Amino acid sequence: MKSITLITALSLTIFSLPALAQDRIAVTVDAGKPGVKIDRRIFGQFAEHLGSGIYEGIWVGKDSSIPNTRGIRNDVVAALKAIKVPVVRWPGGCFADEYHWRRGIGPERKASMNANWGGVIEPNTFGTDEFMDFAGQVGAEAYVSVNVGSAPVSEAAEWLEYMTASTGDAIGAERAKNGHAEPYKVPFVGLGNESWDCGGGMTPDFYVSQMKMHARFVRNYNPAQPMQRIAVGPSAGDTAYTEAVMKAYQGRSWAWGIEGLSLHSYTTGGGFPVSQKAVGFGEKEYSVILKDTLGMENLIATHSAIMDKYDPEKKVSLVVDEWGAWYAPTPGTDPGFLMQQNTQRDAVLAALNINIFARHADRVRMANIAQMINVLQAMILTDKEKMLLTPTYHVFEMYVPFQDATFIPVKLDAGVYTYGDISLPRVDAVAAMGTDGKLYVSLTNVDPNRPVEIDTAFAGIKAKSVTGETLAGPKMDSANTFDSPNRVTPKTVAVKLKDGKAVVQLAPASVTVLAITL
Repeated sequence: MKSITLITALSLTIFSLPALAQDRIAVTVDAGKPGVKIDRRIFGQFAEHLGSGIYEGIWVGKDSSIPNTRGIRNDVVAALKAIKVPVVRWPGGCFADEYHWRRGIGPERKASMNANWGGVIEPNTFGTDEFMDFAGQVGAEAYVSVNVGSAPVSEAAEWLEYMTASTGDAIGAERAKNGHAEPYKVPFVGLGNESWDCGGGMTPDFYVSQMKMHARFVRNYNPAQPMQRIAVGPSAGDTAYTEAVMKAYQGRSWAWGIEGLSLHSYTTGGGFPVSQKAVGFGEKEYSVILKDTLGMENLIATHSAIMDKYDPEKKVSLVVDEWGAWYAPTPGTDPGFLMQQNTQRDAVLAALNINIFARHADRVRMANIAQMINVLQAMILTDKEKMLLTPTYHVFEMYVPFQDATFIPVKLDAGVYTYGDISLPRVDAVAAMGTDGKLYVSLTNVDPNRPVEIDTAFAGIKAKSVTGETLAGPKMDSANTFDSPNRVTPKTVAVKLKDGKAVVQLAPASVTVLAITL
């Protein structure tokens, strides 16, 4: 799961950068020109056997004093249900290509080494049935990554048989013996992970040969749930895998197919090994990170153009199944556990990326932030029995109405935020018509120093009323801690309807969502 975000200048017609900064920005939402559906799965999550992401973060065991249901933390499940997590990718990551699923089923688990992350013992007490139980408790779909790197095709094929076959099948009967008679639903299967790197260092052509075999033989036996196969795709800006996989897809036979191509890209602000601090940074580091993350726009555009060449009907989804900020680990923690704090800067970063995914909703139909709990840009942090929600969690919370909403185009003169030789769009905006019939507009002020007033006009509709919620911190590196877990939380913001326009002031480095009743 290592890659570097392509660092390029954002090139969007939505952004026009005037020479003079302004304190008021006009936004126009054109409801008369609705676009495609924003798939709820762009708000997906990723949980890898890494650090305390699984053990303590999700699994505490049935005998734990921490309230749990069948060993799974109740507080974490409740928090994830509140943001309507649509899909969870598991078990990795680099871990997936050394995961042998049989060690994690049945009454006697076989411990192994987690060579990728810290060299610690993996007890395998959280295995297939526990993950499926967790996904069910959260109400999320399962996205299972199979081992293409270190196991034969038959191992992955039998794993899907275990999960999806009826009890008339011997391996399906084994699942029933382990406590789950009904076949599981597995909507998504990842055919390997980062096969260009930790997944085996495969050339694009060699991976394609492996992909075809797995796409053929890793079958879904549950007719109640269609399954999509997601191939390994590019590392950030490298187009070799995109070309090879999509060319093979175009020339495919009846015997195999894929429905998705993965893309991995992390915001590091300088590449690997990472050196940027998660907290205690200044404005220089703030601007470097956000410039880096805005490279996601050109990255998606580049790979989408290649996909369009081989798949003009856009049948294959671009799945950004690892994204987010990757900083230097928290001092005093095991560097192999990738533990980092989460600040208001990360809230802005998350909103900017979600907005990019929404603008490319015709091709991007799933994204999985890395990672869900206690690892990298996490939604949730835990410390034994304690749990807190990060600023990134609150952005996902505020964006819930955008799940399966219809994209609505937005026009604005975004202004400019400048630090040294870095110039960025000052304001970013997206809009969508929610499934509840309300119009939602997200407004992000990138500038960490200056507030800005936004006048939002509505073309083709008339607003009856408007409410707003904003997420801002006292400082750009404000974070929630176990001593102060509510330092950065959403708050109601005053919005006026004036001459048919919604007028709101955005705090510096903030994310605001307006809900308009029509």
